[in-house]
Amino acid sequence: MTVIIVEGVLFLALLAVVVTLVTFLVRQYTAPGLRLEQHRNRKEIDRAVSLTCPLHGTHEARDMVRLESGEVMCPECYRDAIDGAV
Repeated sequence: MTVIIVEGVLFLALLAVVVTLVTFLVRQYTAPGLRLEQHRNRKEIDRAVSLTCPLHGTHEARDMVRLESGEVMCPECYRDAIDGAV
């Protein structure tokens, strides 16, 4: 009975290794893997750009103010806009 359980566990381990190896090879050496990497990099760059104010520089995501329209504004620009409106 123990031999059957050990054989099952080893088969699952082998299956996991094969899936991991195939995933690694596809992501590193194929066109879809390159597109995935470029998409991930583009999202990271877009996120960094959205957190950078042209006047006041880079801010943390938690510091940014989200307006009702969904737009994100840096806290200094928001403060200036509120002070100018009052």
